[in-house]
Amino acid sequence: MSLTISKQKADKRSVRAARSVRSIVSVVLRYALLIFLAGLFLVPFYLILRNSLATEQDIRLGVLFPNVLHFENIQELFSDSSTSILVGLQNSALMAVLGTVGQVLVTSLAAYAMARIPSRWSTVVFGAVLGTMMIPGAVTFLPTYIVVSYIGWIGTLQGLIIPSLFSGFTTFLFRQFFLSFPRELEEAGHVDGLGYWGIYWRIVVPNSLPIFAALGITGLIANWNSFLWPLVNAQNDSDQTVQVVISTFETSQTIILHEIFMAAAIGILPLVLLFLFFQRYIVQGYTQSGLKG
Repeated sequence: MSLTISKQKADKRSVRAARSVRSIVSVVLRYALLIFLAGLFLVPFYLILRNSLATEQDIRLGVLFPNVLHFENIQELFSDSSTSILVGLQNSALMAVLGTVGQVLVTSLAAYAMARIPSRWSTVVFGAVLGTMMIPGAVTFLPTYIVVSYIGWIGTLQGLIIPSLFSGFTTFLFRQFFLSFPRELEEAGHVDGLGYWGIYWRIVVPNSLPIFAALGITGLIANWNSFLWPLVNAQNDSDQTVQVVISTFETSQTIILHEIFMAAAIGILPLVLLFLFFQRYIVQGYTQSGLKG
């Protein structure tokens, strides 16, 4: 009987050892896959950084690791008299910040009204908002241009920002989040004599910062990367955003590759820093959004 017990113990130890080996192999393979995917994700960033500090010859030859890094390319970019990267960065910052603040305010107010203010038209309005998500941007581009041109906003800051203030997708996410917001907090506000605006501003917004941060950052990135509308809206060099400025380095006569890549590297740097500092809020905001409701 003792031999049988010893054999059972040995079998259990072998099973545990096999499970431990499988667990270790699984973890190693998982991390190896993650490292491989992270490497693939970082390749474009490396190519932009490498080409921005290389010569035209190294870029055209496809040199993987340049022998000399030409940091003077930065000075050359900012001293280029044919265009102004500083003006582009300033215009992009204005468009991104003001457009994002306006978009978050407009869409959150609309979403809160549809989620909490009783109205027989709430469902109809929400259906219309969802309908805007199914219309391609190319379809509404020409009508938007005609309206903005008619009121004389082409080549102006308001013409650059106001058409992007409404987003059906952002409104949808805000509404779904507000539907799951604790009603007890809002009822306490009603008891204290607050109206819908007071409840929104004093109770809902302070307790919904993750979703505001997540949607605000994604809106900021979209506005910063916008190219077609700023290209059409710009009437002169002083109206160009950084994305439009980058495109000016490529003409029918010349293509200044190292300046294109240096401008691209400088153009994406604010977004990279923004994502690194606020990635926790982005994930938390989307987790708490109404996608679960």
